[in-house]
Amino acid sequence: MRLKLFVISVVCGMTNISHAQDLVHYVNTLQGTNSSFELTRGNTYPTTALPFAMNTWTPQTGKNGDGWKYQYSKKTIRGFQQAHQCSSWSNDYAVFSLMPVIDNLKVNENERATEFRHENEIGKPHYYKVTFENKITTEMSPSERGVHIRFSFPKEHKAYLVLDGYTRLSGVEIFPESRMITGFVNNGHGMQRGWKNHFVLIFDKPFKAHGTWENEKIPFNQDNKKLKEKAKELISNLRKVLLFR
Repeated sequence: MRLKLFVISVVCGMTNISHAQDLVHYVNTLQGTNSSFELTRGNTYPTTALPFAMNTWTPQTGKNGDGWKYQYSKKTIRGFQQAHQCSSWSNDYAVFSLMPVIDNLKVNENERATEFRHENEIGKPHYYKVTFENKITTEMSPSERGVHIRFSFPKEHKAYLVLDGYTRLSGVEIFPESRMITGFVNNGHGMQRGWKNHFVLIFDKPFKAHGTWENEKIPFNQDNKKLKEKAKELISNLRKVLLFR
């Protein structure tokens, strides 16, 4: 089964795109991704985006909140992110991710991480593609304010899509009759508490089922105001999952 998805992310901004000679086929966005905290060999990640676009899009091998969101040495991918990061040292903001899963639903970012090989990966400025070892294929092609994503699932398997709000606050509304999700994220270092990045997800397949779960809970003492506020923030950091088949 193939699931096509169009994502629109709205903050504010305008860009002018000119049609130039097609040189993107000479570019390999995996170049420079073999970096680590100890030695930054390029310190890049395989982003796909239009010039001066609102967002970039990338596979995610690192944990949520990790500045090294993609490292060539890693063997698994745990999501496909909206990103704005210019450097691993600066970290990212306004992030959420999507992750296709088959058979048994796994929402935890470590448990859902899936093996892949670089031989089955293509990284270009205008197009990214990877086929997991479990035969799920993901393709991404950017737009000015969003991305077109296609998830191809192997036949005779239950197909899930996990929407992960990353860190800090997030929220969504699901509209099954419209095959649409709207939501927001509020994450990133130095971002004000009320700041939000809104997004819209539009699907070409109907939802068979959907649900939510709480990312994390921590105990707190009623007298500890600071810890109590942090606990409420974590509890309200909801994630979403969809079942397509």
